[in-house]
Amino acid sequence: MTVTADFDAGPSKTLAKHLAALPTYAPHRELFWYDWGPVFYRGRLDRSARLLCIASDPGPTERIACRTLVGDAGQRVQGFLTKLGLTRSYVLVNAFAYALLPSKAQKATPMLAEPDHLAWRNALLDKITGPKLQAVVAFGAQAQAAAALWDTRPDVPLLEVPHPSSRDAKRLLSAWNDAVTSLRAVVTPDADGDHSAPNYGTSFRESDYAPVPPRDLPFGLPAWFGDDHVGRTSRPRRNNTVERPGSDLRHTLLWHAPPDQP
Repeated sequence: MTVTADFDAGPSKTLAKHLAALPTYAPHRELFWYDWGPVFYRGRLDRSARLLCIASDPGPTERIACRTLVGDAGQRVQGFLTKLGLTRSYVLVNAFAYALLPSKAQKATPMLAEPDHLAWRNALLDKITGPKLQAVVAFGAQAQAAAALWDTRPDVPLLEVPHPSSRDAKRLLSAWNDAVTSLRAVVTPDADGDHSAPNYGTSFRESDYAPVPPRDLPFGLPAWFGDDHVGRTSRPRRNNTVERPGSDLRHTLLWHAPPDQP
């Protein structure tokens, strides 16, 4: 098995201290996959990001990586970033640090405004963004609620779009197409990026995905992690390598390695 030498070394000590001070989710544990713990970020934490993306909550693949937006939804977001020519100048976080049970979303949303959680989250957003920030994208309702509560948000465009796992593909593709067009006018591509790739069409294509780069992941993960194209193009289709089995949704994860890896 190949292990890449390019990896994310993690947050600074100062930022790690803030992350470790995450307010307790215990009073709301019935709303989340609580026992697996929190997942905080992916991307640049040094205030160099030109784009901040806020999503909803981490999933089972994120739990394996200890990084957010690395599964099927994350690879869709990486494709979105790729269309903007961004290869590294981004930072990704979530409205909730714990994985949210989908059926509990409506009950969980008011938690975003609870003083301790609001102060911690807004301080995090302030700490990871700086003068180079050019835009913010909020994916989905929880992310949009969190962005609306960020009272010190820099004076940059805020785009509200559907979450990458939205089941309304037509609405998602239309909104993401418009967002890419708008952001190409305000977000500077990275030197090794290309923002002239085709925009979204009428259906989600494999070319609209992009692998999560090793520089976003901790050391020691297999080289294929963050690239589920084998599962997406196989039959039966498997969008994620990690899943929660129906027999034990709260405490068990199944991790499927794709076959014939070098």
